[in-house]
Amino acid sequence: MNGSAAAARGTIKVVVADDQSVVREGIVMLLGLLPGVEVIGSARDGEEAVALTAQLAPDVVLMDLRMPRCDGVEATRRIRSEHPGTEVVILTTYADDDSLFPALRAGARGYLTKDAGGDEIVRSIQDVLAGQAGLAPSVQRRLLERVTAPDPAPVAPAELPDGLTAREGEVLGLVAEGMSNPEISRALHISTATVKTHINNIFGKTGARDRVQAMRYAYRHGLSRPPGDSGA
Repeated sequence: MNGSAAAARGTIKVVVADDQSVVREGIVMLLGLLPGVEVIGSARDGEEAVALTAQLAPDVVLMDLRMPRCDGVEATRRIRSEHPGTEVVILTTYADDDSLFPALRAGARGYLTKDAGGDEIVRSIQDVLAGQAGLAPSVQRRLLERVTAPDPAPVAPAELPDGLTAREGEVLGLVAEGMSNPEISRALHISTATVKTHINNIFGKTGARDRVQAMRYAYRHGLSRPPGDSGA
């Protein structure tokens, strides 16, 4: 069912996917009060969202990102590949780069945070069915910042030891500069939870037991310079 068919029918059929039952039921109740929207199913994870899409052919899936078994990004990718007549609008707590851009690349046409009101959710759903992007204002600003920001110097994966990714190399360099997790979060435009995940991965790959050992590792491998070292 495409957007024009949904508009002609007068009712937009929606599946809601969220692993938190209280949140999921609240969204279903909210949408049930709004004209022109019918919730035809709810899913506890990405696997159920994909299965319900195949079974019910909704116009839109309102998709959380962090879910067990199959997360929202993978579920979005599968739905858009297997059921191209169904659009996906992300509804999540997270608006950092590591959440936003994978979801958009997977095929989501809308992206809202969970502080969105009912009118904003419906407007986003209507926008994606009309072939437009249904993005929260904060997400639009983030995309504009990303487009207009100067490109950072790329770090070749081959230059990083012990299987560190480019992002982990960035985080490690900032750790070595003495930045706290919130400071790294602001510098890289990612959530503090994502920073913690990267740091745990860094500890696992480098064998560092704490931030001091991670700093020493960064200095030893040329990922950062000790204070007072100009490199001359």
